[in-house]
Amino acid sequence: MKYSAFILFILLTLTACNKDKETPQAKPAAVKKEAIVKKFGYTLNDFKVVNDTIQKGDTFGALLGEEGYDAGQIHKITEQIKDTFDLRDIRVGRPFTMLKDKKAPNALKAFIYEPDNLSYYTIDLSDTIAHVKKTIKPITIKRRVIAAAIEGSLAETLGKAGASPAMVQELADIYAWSIDFFKIQKNDKFAVIVNERYISDTIYAGVESIEASFFEYKGKKIYAFPFKKDENSRKADYYDEEGKVLKSMFLKAPLKFSHITSRFSPKRFHPVQMRWKAHNGTDYAAPTGTPIMSTANGVVIQAGYTSGNGNYVKVKHNGQYTTQYLHMSKILVRKGQHVSQGETIGRVGSTGLATGPHVCYRFWKNGVQVDALKQRLPSSEPMNAKDKPRFLAYSTPLKKELDSIADKKFNTQ
Repeated sequence: MKYSAFILFILLTLTACNKDKETPQAKPAAVKKEAIVKKFGYTLNDFKVVNDTIQKGDTFGALLGEEGYDAGQIHKITEQIKDTFDLRDIRVGRPFTMLKDKKAPNALKAFIYEPDNLSYYTIDLSDTIAHVKKTIKPITIKRRVIAAAIEGSLAETLGKAGASPAMVQELADIYAWSIDFFKIQKNDKFAVIVNERYISDTIYAGVESIEASFFEYKGKKIYAFPFKKDENSRKADYYDEEGKVLKSMFLKAPLKFSHITSRFSPKRFHPVQMRWKAHNGTDYAAPTGTPIMSTANGVVIQAGYTSGNGNYVKVKHNGQYTTQYLHMSKILVRKGQHVSQGETIGRVGSTGLATGPHVCYRFWKNGVQVDALKQRLPSSEPMNAKDKPRFLAYSTPLKKELDSIADKKFNTQ
């Protein structure tokens, strides 16, 4: 019996030893390293960081006062930095950052103010003398190509393609004379080669330039290439692939974005007067306050109010053409004033006989009211023959790139 008990003891001991050997030792938890964050020329990890925005009533002096500076110290600091940093430029809503000592009482070491998205002021308060420096953030230009078929509006389509609202405006300005954006259809196509600005390589900062584009509208490709006839000129005009200028004497519409609610017609049921009568204009609906543009250069010959037209402006462009703009909420020009094509002359409203905010656009040719949408209107001055070789040398490779992009994008769908 004693012998059996001894054997059992030995076996239990060996089993326990084996279990001890098989049990792995717990590893100490890995210490996660703090990510190093650098900004404004500082390593932020070294400070207690306070991010905030300027509130109504805030001043630089008041913010320093909240950090324990007395009136004498604040005056001394403002005198030291005033030649570089105009303290009157501090505006409500703009961000600022305070870098404080991590040790109590958290003394302020630096104050950084961002007056815009492209720059910031650094006020170093770590010494007895305050030092200030203005830094311009680095701008990177990135080139990319966008090609898409219209789905909904141009803005919606570009948004899905990852483009900014600024791109919509650029394309609308380029094609204002050749495309009626109120008539674009689903599956109309476009491609654009664009250069875009980025702050510090990551923050989008708008369109730098458009190198080339095409818009397939009503089955026809309309190309656009920016070109300066005078190489010293600050602004380029846009030409098609043959060197014909896109800019015409008249814009296609008096509004940039809207939709047509009523067309020129010899007989239309008037929604206010409740009877059939001629409608001698084209109605463009848009929110109240939307800018109304003069569609061509000219002189204002009437600006006033009637019970039917509401607030209206009439512009004489030359001996042949005159336009009129009705139902404005506000008139922004006066009789006798010269206006330029695209200049804002009023704002959309619903004054006079109108059921909602819109502009009724009327068009005269040789003294007779006609349908503006059906007119073959004169173009601007054509390209000089001597400029053509230089233009083609610039535009031809870009056209090939656009066509190649279009083939890959639209012929593989």
